[in-house]
Amino acid sequence: MDIKKNSANIVSITRIFVAFASVALLFVHTKTSYIWAVVLAIIAFSMDAVDGYLARKYGQASQLGAVLDIMGDRIIEAIYWIVFAVLGWLPVIFPIICVTRAFITDNIRSIALTKGMTPFGMQTTEWGKYICASKFMKTSYAVAKVAAFVLLIVANIPGLCECIATPVSLIAVILAWIAIIFCVVRAVPVVAESGKLFNDAK
Repeated sequence: MDIKKNSANIVSITRIFVAFASVALLFVHTKTSYIWAVVLAIIAFSMDAVDGYLARKYGQASQLGAVLDIMGDRIIEAIYWIVFAVLGWLPVIFPIICVTRAFITDNIRSIALTKGMTPFGMQTTEWGKYICASKFMKTSYAVAKVAAFVLLIVANIPGLCECIATPVSLIAVILAWIAIIFCVVRAVPVVAESGKLFNDAK
C-alpha cells in the first residue's frame, strides 16, 4: 500500500487504536494512567482534524475515506460513552442513544453510498445540509463532545481534590448532555430525507 497516497485513511484508522489505549488506561486506577488517558484522548480527537486536512491537501477525498472517517467517529464515540457508563460516570442512556443513532444513520447512509452519494452528500435540503454538514454544527458538536470526554476523565483522576473534581464533573456532565442532544439532532435530517432513497429503489 502506498502510504503517502493513503495517509488520511491511515490516520483515520490509527486514531481508533489511540482511543482504545486511552480508555484501557482508565481501568488502571493511577494518577499517571489517567493523565495519559487524557493526553491520548486529545490526540485521538485531534487526529480527526488531521485526516481531513491530509485528504484535502493531497486530494485523497473519496467515498472510502468518508466511510473510514465516520466509522472512526462512531467507534471512538461509542467506546467512550460505554466505558464512562461502565465506570458509573454517566447514565447508561448515553451509550444507548449513541449506538442506536449510529445504527440508524449509518444503515441509511450505506444505502446512499450504493447510489453514488457521499455520507453527507445525501442531504439535499438546506436545513438538512446545515444540521448535518455545516461547519458550525460539526464544530459545536465536536467541541462539546471532546470537552465532555476530557473533563470527565480529569474529574475522576485518582487523588484529585474534591474542590476541583466536583465542579469539573458537573461541567463535564452538562457538556455530555449537550453533546448527546447534538448527536440526536444531527441524525434527524438523515432519517427525514431517507425516503427518497427507498422510493428510488422501487
